Amino acid sequence: MTLYWLALVAAICTSLGGQVLLKAGAMGEGDFFTQVFRPATIIGLMAYGGAAFLYIIALRRIPMSVALPCTAASYVAVAVIGHFMFGEALGAQKLAAIALICGGVLLLAAAA
Repeated sequence: MTLYWLALVAAICTSLGGQVLLKAGAMGEGDFFTQVFRPATIIGLMAYGGAAFLYIIALRRIPMSVALPCTAASYVAVAVIGHFMFGEALGAQKLAAIALICGGVLLLAAAA
């Protein structure tokens, strides 16, 4: 069972890396096609494909009703990374939402 949880964690981390790369690819000058063909965007899209593959592995033994909500952990990491890497706001409302997400993910993971 541990292998499947590791696959889920790897899927979450890979998806998170893809998000950061897509944001990096979206920054800067140029039109939509310039953005799509930036290396960061292409690698970010490939990371999403890898994350989907890892998620499929995790679903072999982890119930979907647990696995999918656990991916919400990436929302927490994305908010923090967005704040520090891209200067995005992280106010009291977002921090409260992050706390709720963390609590929900922990409750679901404990129930599995």
